[in-house]
Amino acid sequence: MADRSPERTCDLPHVVIVGGGFGGLAAAKALARAPVRVTLVDRRNHHLFQPLLYQVASATLSPADIAAPIRHILRAQRNVEVLLAEVAGVDLAARTLALGPGAAPGRDRLGYDYLILAAGASHSYFGQYGWARHAPGLKTLEDALEIRRRFLLSFERAEQEPDPAARTALLTYVIVGGGATGVELAGTLKEMARLTLPREFRRIRAGQARVVLVEAGPLILPAFGRGLSGRARRSLERIGVELRLGQPVTAVDAGG
Repeated sequence: MADRSPERTCDLPHVVIVGGGFGGLAAAKALARAPVRVTLVDRRNHHLFQPLLYQVASATLSPADIAAPIRHILRAQRNVEVLLAEVAGVDLAARTLALGPGAAPGRDRLGYDYLILAAGASHSYFGQYGWARHAPGLKTLEDALEIRRRFLLSFERAEQEPDPAARTALLTYVIVGGGATGVELAGTLKEMARLTLPREFRRIRAGQARVVLVEAGPLILPAFGRGLSGRARRSLERIGVELRLGQPVTAVDAGG
């Protein structure tokens, strides 16, 4: 077995990985047998399986079903240290990272020999950042729980709303973006309204809730080709999802 004493490991090249998502974890595991010491930095203590976030947003799965502690995932890899911190900046010349507020005393900077940036992606509002207040994205557990909260509370409010027009507005849901997440979320919300929630409400017809999917391009799921795109479109239309294709969003406010 290789010598992993503190004296020996300090002499090894230091690889810092920013991000505990798919890319960061894959990089860390690929270095399991390399003669390096690895520090994986993430501002969250869990790895998130983002493709299933839409199921948390629709109350199909609980957050614990798609999140696992990073330390637990890497517990058997002895050359990895996991550091809970937010990276505030990178000094390429000095080969150091600046860590954000909350870093332990004396650990506000982290040196490296090699740096892997795998911090992931965020949702885009195409420069219209004011839309975020009215239209949450779906990249984190917090995003998913906020969408779930809004979705379920709208049914509760509609159950108590005497005005038919206001009730219809409460039960109308617009999803912008015809990629995989938008398509999956639209289908799941409509299925919940059709199959699950009607048995739980007495004054409203939950199955009549409108789910509208808006896409600026001519196709949903364009990356999957026209064949699969067409099948997905027919499947959504069959369960009652309204598709608005070729219609870019120009404004978002509290009313629509």
